[in-house]
Amino acid sequence: MTTTGITVEIALVVVAAVLLLLAVVVLRRLQSLRRGGVDVALRRAPASDAVSAADDQRGWHSGIARYRGDQFRWYRVSGLRSGPNVVLDRFDVEIVDRREPRPTELHAPGSTVLRCRTGDGTFELAMGADVVTGFSSWLESTPPGRSTGYRQAS
Repeated sequence: MTTTGITVEIALVVVAAVLLLLAVVVLRRLQSLRRGGVDVALRRAPASDAVSAADDQRGWHSGIARYRGDQFRWYRVSGLRSGPNVVLDRFDVEIVDRREPRPTELHAPGSTVLRCRTGDGTFELAMGADVVTGFSSWLESTPPGRSTGYRQAS
């Protein structure tokens, strides 16, 4: 066997090992995020309410959200960051609007899009009906002795 043939074989083994390691890391991340989390698509809300059909699909990211005390922690599925990408505090979140997904948005059937205002800006969250119920309940609930942080704009 020539030196070139051995070099090519070593390179292929290294590439295969790196791909296998990357696949294991991605699968472990998905598995750990799915445990105790809910599916939520998130984006920073567009500046204006006059959104074109092309803007409907821009900025949406699939993710998994977890409730941890007074925080709603959202993790982007495609990222490798170990911490949450967005953290919403229960006492800082205000549901501004609720709507059905537009025809050009590619959310699951039966999804609802919530527009939420926080101190960090305005976000849109797309989630299934059961997740909306859980999110609303989480916003409305609070430990004894604390005021409810739930506010809904009228």
